[in-house]
Amino acid sequence: MAGSGSAVAAAPGDGRALQRLLDELGRLPGIGPKSAQRIAYYLLEADAETARRLADAILRVKEQVHFCPICFNYATREHCDVCDDPTRDRSRICVVSEPRDVQAIERTGSFHGLYHVLGGVISPMDKVGPEQLHVRELLGRLADGTVEEVILATNPDVEGETTATYLSRIIRPLGVEVTRLASGLPVGGDLEYADEVTLGRAIEARRAL
Repeated sequence: MAGSGSAVAAAPGDGRALQRLLDELGRLPGIGPKSAQRIAYYLLEADAETARRLADAILRVKEQVHFCPICFNYATREHCDVCDDPTRDRSRICVVSEPRDVQAIERTGSFHGLYHVLGGVISPMDKVGPEQLHVRELLGRLADGTVEEVILATNPDVEGETTATYLSRIIRPLGVEVTRLASGLPVGGDLEYADEVTLGRAIEARRAL
């Protein structure tokens, strides 16, 4: 490119290399056409080594990262770091929908138990039922009586609430305490802008001061 000595040298092809890159970037979640253009042009202006590092990182993560056979979080060894950590409280399991939810909770530093990733939520519209989720594996982890509490941390939307209700119904008969993450007003929020559902949950989850 004119004015840039870092662009990768041109190579023979069908003339659609840039468009293919834009198409692939546009398939990523949260990346619209303008964002795809910005990323593509950044890569064009970058040196070849930068592009190779990115390509290598993508290939390596696909080759080396897999689901933990215990909790179904992402792992680079046989088990994930949480399941392998002997200091974790094994009497509590936090149930989440996706691996990214594990990272969100870990960032708080407030939970020191184990996790179980369902791999989605119950959604009849998408033809996803309990049999498509890691529910059977969760029940298997509760069988030996070690777990005293299951914390249901699915999202507070229709599908998340449906999933939490279903899990609560099948776990309680096992003699395990079932709790749900509190939801309500965010810190710094204004009552007048809160919707009825959020405000109602905030009232229900009120606590003594």
